[in-house]
Amino acid sequence: MSAPIRVLVCDDQALIRTGFATIIGAQPDMEVVGECGDGRVAVDLARRLSPGVVVMDVRMPVLDGIEATRLLAGAGVADPIKVLVVTTFNLDEYVYEALRAGASGFLLKDAPPAQLLHGIRTVASGAALLAPEVTRRLVGRYASRIRPAEGGPDDSALTPRELEVLRLIADGRSNSEIAATLVISQETVKTYVSRILTKLGLRDRVQAVVYAYRRGLVT
Repeated sequence: MSAPIRVLVCDDQALIRTGFATIIGAQPDMEVVGECGDGRVAVDLARRLSPGVVVMDVRMPVLDGIEATRLLAGAGVADPIKVLVVTTFNLDEYVYEALRAGASGFLLKDAPPAQLLHGIRTVASGAALLAPEVTRRLVGRYASRIRPAEGGPDDSALTPRELEVLRLIADGRSNSEIAATLVISQETVKTYVSRILTKLGLRDRVQAVVYAYRRGLVT
């Protein structure tokens, strides 16, 4: 058997933190290695405990979840730790920034337990967790505020079809939706996604979404 996924739970609301820890700790393939209620402690614990996944709230005292995520998974971090942001969408105006800071995905706090567990397993496996319907709402809400960035990876290295796939990823489309739209197989979509990430030096689909909006490829 493989080792259980080591999870650090960070949320300033004790009831939510305890609830998450109870759900996660009941899984045979997961282990809660720590809990905390502020971002500074989250960073310290994560660096000391080296969890496989940090479940991170955004609004926390001392150091918010965005900056904590940047310190753990942002650009330039030598040994980044996977972060799954859990947020209340209608109240939290900073989720997009959390993704830019290096989070591997996000969930809503009112998601059912099964989605939380799926999210942890997905992020732990090295994949990104982007719920398509949430991505469309989230990125759409902030698209008008995002200015195209200068410099960075050059998307001219992408083929026309790869650019098409990248735009569909940024629209929050799943692999199956992209396959249906382009009338290709899901395996072919996976190949395109892998090539896009490699050519642009991106870690996962979350970074691909941010990149597309920052470069003005999606409006």
